[in-house]
Amino acid sequence: MAKLKTKEVKDISTEEKIKNAARIVFQRKGFAATRTRDIAEEAGINLALLNYYFRSKEKLFDIVILETLSHFLQTMVSVFNDESTSFEKKIELIAENYINFGIEYPDAPLFILDEIHKRHNEISYKSQVKQVIANSVFVRQFQENVMNGKIKEPNLMHFMINLMGLALYPVIAQSFITNIVGVDNALFVKLMEERKKLIPTWVKSMFFSS
Repeated sequence: MAKLKTKEVKDISTEEKIKNAARIVFQRKGFAATRTRDIAEEAGINLALLNYYFRSKEKLFDIVILETLSHFLQTMVSVFNDESTSFEKKIELIAENYINFGIEYPDAPLFILDEIHKRHNEISYKSQVKQVIANSVFVRQFQENVMNGKIKEPNLMHFMINLMGLALYPVIAQSFITNIVGVDNALFVKLMEERKKLIPTWVKSMFFSS
C-alpha cells in the first residue's frame, strides 16, 4: 500500500514538472514554435516520458493555458459574484486582481491573447470566460447603475474594455516600458501598485455621472 502511495506522489510530481516546463517554453516561444522535445529538455526528462503523460502538444497546451487562466478566473468569479460588495468596490478589486495577475505571470497576458488570436476556434475554455461575466452580480449592479442614471455609458463592453485596458495594457507593454522608456523593474512594479488606486478614479471620471 505504501509503495502505491509513493508511486502516486512521484507521478504527480513528474506531471507538475512537465506542466511547469511547458508553461515556460510555451510563453517563451509560443505554441507553433514549441516542440515537445523542447518541453522535455526544459523539464529534464526524456521525450518518451513526456509522451507517456501527455500524448500531444495540443493537449498539454490546453491544460497549461486553462490552468493559468483558471487560477485568475477563480479569483475573478468571487469578485464578480460577491453580493456584499458595492459596484464601486468591485471596480477596485477587478483592477487590483488584473494587475496582480500581470505581475505574478508577466508573460501570461500577452501569451494568452496571442494564442487566443491564433487558435480561437480550437481553444476550449472560452465559454468559461463568458460565464464569469454573464449573469453575474457585477453585471446586475452595472445595469442597476445605468437605470438609476449613475453610469452614463450603458454599453457594458465599453466599460469592461476600458477597465481591462487600463489594468492589463501596461503589463502587456512591460518590455517596451522597461527597455525602451528606461523604467527598471522595481519602478515598474511601483507604478503598477499606484495604478491599483488610480484606475478606479479614472474609470469613475469616464463613466460615472457627476
